[in-house]
This record gives sequence, C-alpha cells and structure tokens, in this order.
Amino acid sequence: MADEKLAKLKEAVGGLAQISENEKSGFLSLVARYLSGDEELIEWAKIHTPTDEVVVPYDTLESPPEDIEATKKLLDKLAVLKLNGGLGTTMGCTGPKSVIEVRNGFTFLDLIVIQIESLNKKYGSNVPLLLMNSFNTHEDTLKIVEKYASSSIEIHTFNQSQYPRVVADEFLPWPSKGKTDKDGWYPPGHGDIFPSLMNSGKLDLLLSQGKEYVFIANSDNLGAIVDMKILNHLIHKQNEYCMEVTPKTLADVKGGTLISYEGRVQLLEIAQVPDAYVNEFKSIEKFKIFNTNNLWVNLKAIKRLVEAEALKMEIIPNPKEVDGVKVLQLETAAGAAIRFFDHAIGINVPRSRFLPVKATSDLQLVQSDLYTLVDGFVTRNSARTNPSNPSIELGPEFKKVGCFLGRFKSIPSIVELESLKVSGDVWFGSGIVLKGKVTITAKPGVKLEIPDGAVLENKDINGPEDL
Repeated sequence: MADEKLAKLKEAVGGLAQISENEKSGFLSLVARYLSGDEELIEWAKIHTPTDEVVVPYDTLESPPEDIEATKKLLDKLAVLKLNGGLGTTMGCTGPKSVIEVRNGFTFLDLIVIQIESLNKKYGSNVPLLLMNSFNTHEDTLKIVEKYASSSIEIHTFNQSQYPRVVADEFLPWPSKGKTDKDGWYPPGHGDIFPSLMNSGKLDLLLSQGKEYVFIANSDNLGAIVDMKILNHLIHKQNEYCMEVTPKTLADVKGGTLISYEGRVQLLEIAQVPDAYVNEFKSIEKFKIFNTNNLWVNLKAIKRLVEAEALKMEIIPNPKEVDGVKVLQLETAAGAAIRFFDHAIGINVPRSRFLPVKATSDLQLVQSDLYTLVDGFVTRNSARTNPSNPSIELGPEFKKVGCFLGRFKSIPSIVELESLKVSGDVWFGSGIVLKGKVTITAKPGVKLEIPDGAVLENKDINGPEDL
C-alpha cells in the first residue's frame, strides 16, 4: 500500500515544473521515510542526563585573548546565518517578520546588520551575513536588503526548499490537483537549512572563503549575537556542532531538551515523548535545559553529511486544513541534526542569549526600560535585580503590532514589575510605572484609560475608581 502511494506521488511530483530536481528528490525521500514508518521510538529507560562534558557550562569556557589580530583570525572563520522564512502574521504584519520595528525605529534586520558591521569594523574582519528565506519572504527580503547596499558587510540571500502540500485523503501533491498558488506549497521547516545551503551554492562559496563555522539563529531572537568564547571553544575542541541551551523556566516546559542516548547527544522534543512520560518531560527538575535554536555548525561537516544523505532528522508531520481541504506537511528541525555530527555538544548559556520576540508581550519587554540599545546590541538594565523577566499577558486587543503601539502613548517602566495581565479595552498614557503584580481588566463595553504618570504597584484595577 505504501509503495503504491509513493509510486503515484512520485509520478505526480515529476510533473511539477515549479520546483527543482533537488527539491523533488528531497521531498520524495522525506515522504518515503514517513510512509515506511522508520521513526525510531525513544526508549525512556535509555535516556540519561548529559554530563558537563556534553553540555558545557558557559562560565567554564575560556575567554579568547583580548588581542585584535587573534580575534580577527577567529572571526574570519565565521559566517552568520539568520532564519528569515517566517512571516509576521501572528503579530498582524504582512511580509517577513524580521522587518518589524523593534526599538528606536530599528527592525530586527537593521539590528543584525549593525551588530555585524560593528564587529567587522572593530576587528577588521569579514563576517558575512546569510539570510535563509522561504518563498513567502524571498521577494520582500530582496527589496529590503537593497537598503544595505552601501553597507560594508557581505549579505547573501538564498531560499529554503519549496515542497508541495499533500492532499490527505488522496495522498497526492496539491499543486497537481490544481492548487498552484502559494497555498499549494510549504517550506519544510528549518531542518532543511543543510541541503538548501548546499543546493544554493552558498556552502561552497563560504568554504572557498576559508569559513569554517556558521552561527545559525532565528532572526527574531535579539539575544543571538556572535559570542567569541563559544567560537574559540569550538575551534579549539573541533566540535562539529554546538547547540546553545539555557535553563528552563515554567514558560519553556514544552521546549526541546538535550539528552545522552546510546552514547550520543540527542535532541528530545515533546512530540517524541510517550504519553505516559509527558509530565516528567515537562518537569524543570529532571529536564533543566531547553534548546534556544542558536546553533554553531562546522561547514565541512555539513557538506560531508549532506553529500552522504546522512541527515535523517525526525519527521514532524504537520496536518493542516486550508480552504476546507485537509493537507499534510512533513517538516524537520535543525536542532535534531545534532546526533549526526561528531563531537557534538551543548553549551548552557545565560538566559540573555535567548530573547525571542514571538508576540507583542515580548515586544513590550524589549521596548521598555528593561533594555537599552547600544551598537545594535540589546542589553539588559542592571537596575533589575530579578534574573528573570516579568511575565506579561496582553489581551487580544493588543495582539497586532499596530493596535499594540496605538494603545501605549509610551511603554511603561517595568524594571520592578513581576507580572502584568491586561484584558479588555485598556489604553496607557505616558510615563507610567508598573511594579510588583499588576492586573488591569476593563469591563465589557468600557474604555479604561490609565492616566499619564500613574504609578501602579501590586494593584488589581477593574475601573477608574481603582486608580
């Protein structure tokens, strides 16, 4: 039955003119693996907590010499790659998420470019920036990148693969059934970075420039900056792959974690956990760290493994319904590749290296006085004594960036805030200070305005009378 399905699919995919032969074969091998059910099940009893040799504590890393020439030598072996395939749709934006304004009028992409420019200028190095787009973000990104034409850094863009969505009940590619617009296709997750880097020619280009490592991170993670201690460690120890992990908080219980399994380091995702052990997986006592998706990977090792077709990461089936049609997308994650590389390690980094902006509540954190912006780097305010950030929950009225910005005359001071919960039609004046635990609830049909200069400390506000 599986063979018949695959044969029919293969025939239909052969007729799709919109994608390359590389994309066709990549897609078909993913589907073949999915249909053969070759997923290795995790045996819970074989899971071990990694030692400090496998997940290295950041504070044990040696600092490289403070010498400009030595630092330049290290940096000249590095390329930075940002995953730029995501749209800002969850935050109400059209186009690539990386062009949302984060702070002082700068977008994620502006900050990334400024950071690398200042590194290259300081050390006389040539660290290039690569952006992996999807077919959703490609055209917009090309236009946006034009504004950096006079920049001193080399910027390369390339596309990740474009695979056809599969119509679930017939198991045929949707584009061959007439869905030829963008909805007929999908980008197959960031695990696709390795073959796409190779197929685009960018991998060979970097190797020809003497680059040895690529630092891969999500474009919306403001904490993912080049770290000389990590780069120095990897080059000296010849680690082919390094995943940055950081201590879990209750907000991160679903994040993938690193385990030692049958003598190798491996990423364990919640989807792989047998139902009976899900609560144990979520425990921050047993599984103390999670994957930040900041990855450092040796370029020669990528080439070796892609050529050998050895990167068989766990398949993530993603069923969706689009226009009333049930479709299936098969995806992979870059972090899952860790087990195929030699001398792979994790590094347990400070939480400051994980500062993603997934929602407007995250945007409120980074736009507030909790952070300052210097040379494109977002730095945490030392006046905050609590090592963890305040928890912020904003109601649906704040979900879209435009609405969020419209409801704040200025972003309140939150250095001493523990938690904020806002629901209903709430509007903030300027110069507001929030401290401790604050809950603001506007009653249905009532517009609640927090006046300029208000100081709210451990308050529960349900109407103007509580102010």
